[in-house]
Amino acid sequence: MAEDLVLDTAIRDWVLIPLSVVMVLIGVLRYFVSKLMHSSQTPDAKIVKEGQVIVRARNLRAGANFIPSKAFRARKIYFCNEENGLLFVPKGQGQNPQAQMFSDPNMAMNMMKKNLSMIIPQTLTFAWVNFFFSGFVAAKIPFPLTQRFRSMLQNGIDLSTVDVSYVGSRSWYFLNLFGLRGLFSLILGEENAVDDTQRMMQMGGFGFDPSKGLSAEKDNLDITQHDWALPNFEQRAEAVLRKVAS
Repeated sequence: MAEDLVLDTAIRDWVLIPLSVVMVLIGVLRYFVSKLMHSSQTPDAKIVKEGQVIVRARNLRAGANFIPSKAFRARKIYFCNEENGLLFVPKGQGQNPQAQMFSDPNMAMNMMKKNLSMIIPQTLTFAWVNFFFSGFVAAKIPFPLTQRFRSMLQNGIDLSTVDVSYVGSRSWYFLNLFGLRGLFSLILGEENAVDDTQRMMQMGGFGFDPSKGLSAEKDNLDITQHDWALPNFEQRAEAVLRKVAS
């Protein structure tokens, strides 16, 4: 049977609250450090143009049924023509995002700065938490949980008799690390630079290949079927108004 624990108020005052406050302050500090380290870049005109072409093609697919069939076919040929269509990418002309990054030292430097601004504070903070606060039961979740959450909530506490709803100090650090995104959005705004989950996802790849986006949008537009929704619009509008009036 899981045992109920009585948590000392000193743990709240000297472990739980300091950990939360330090994580918030470190996040705010990282935000301003990232802004200082960020260097403005002039966007590539070709990449911007290709992005606008993709947006226009998506708008065409979304509103395809509200233009005549002849107009849709003309626009479809304009985008998907195999000779000079805006979405057509000849073979061998696709850009390699990895090669593009390493050929541009500024892009590689910005990526390294972003990764360092994330890795170094996390490493130092985790070492501080592991040295001073390891082994504490810091809080209790006010609802029952299954045994699958034990490894996540009681990291560093090797007691199988403790109820799963109790949270260790090391686990509290990880919960703050990945759970403060909403608070940072309120404090720093939506476009803040302390979203660790997004950064970890970005570390898995080096960039975006616009040619793949053009090819994918071309395939989507090729299979789009036109079904004009306006030939009987007046009759349907009249039927709806008669139904409402009656």
